[in-house]
Amino acid sequence: MQNGTYMKEHKWSGFIFGVGLAGFIDEIVFHQFLQWHHFYDQMTKEIGLLSDGVLNAMCGFFIIFGLFLLADARRKYPTDWVFWIGRVLMGMGSFQVYDGIINHKVLKMHQIRYVDNVLTYDIIWMIAGLSLIVMGYLMSRRRGMMK
Repeated sequence: MQNGTYMKEHKWSGFIFGVGLAGFIDEIVFHQFLQWHHFYDQMTKEIGLLSDGVLNAMCGFFIIFGLFLLADARRKYPTDWVFWIGRVLMGMGSFQVYDGIINHKVLKMHQIRYVDNVLTYDIIWMIAGLSLIVMGYLMSRRRGMMK
């Protein structure tokens, strides 16, 4: 089970699935339930809703693609679920950190929430994302020990 191909195929399936899952959670919680922002908030509300739909479609694609990669990898190799879930967490955290740095600050597509103390939200957002990456990394490094 120490095959490099195993690691590559399971690693990418988990990571891509995690990116899509984090995007779906972000879309459902922050865009729909809390209505804090849209994916693109710099124009009309209709454009914001359209951008949310595009984000949702992309996240769905990532989830399905990650699951297809997982199915293909599982046909070839046994699955170490701790390793795979670790990679999912890394993908989720990477989405969150990317969203926080690139979408929120560099491109200014939207803020987490439009309030005066947005820095507090940014810090919590980044700590949560980095924590997911670290937890996922630690889980995926223990691969093979969890048998």
